[in-house]
This record gives sequence, C-alpha cells and structure tokens, in this order.
Amino acid sequence: MASRDYKEEYRKYHGTAKYKKDRASRNKVRRMMIRKGRVRKGDGKDIDHKDGNPRNNHPSNLKIVSRSYNRAKK
Repeated sequence: MASRDYKEEYRKYHGTAKYKKDRASRNKVRRMMIRKGRVRKGDGKDIDHKDGNPRNNHPSNLKIVSRSYNRAKK
C-alpha cells in the first residue's frame, strides 16, 4: 500500500479557497453551539448541516447528531 502524501493532499484539496471557507464556516457554527450550551468539547457530537452545505448556517438547517451518524452520512 502506498503511503499518503499529506502535503500534496492539502495543497490540492484542503488548501484551496473554497474548502478553507467551508472549514471556517463549520468551525464558526460549532463555536456558536458551544456558546449556546447545546454542545460541549469532547461530547462526541457533531453539528449536521441538513442540506449538506457547510456555509448555510441558518438554525433550521442545523441539528446536533452523534459523530458516527454524521460522518457515515453520504
């Protein structure tokens, strides 16, 4: 099995402007939910964007789900 080239992966995917904005938006909504007391650090919960768009942080588009459920979702 070939080893992963993490620097190349970041340069091609995670380092692009679109994905930086998506990641910033996901982090923003996570911090917002922590301030509201809906989630805590280390609680095993994720914030699910129902429509799959990480920049749509409207409250009706967000729900708190288990980490395993959210990451298994296709």
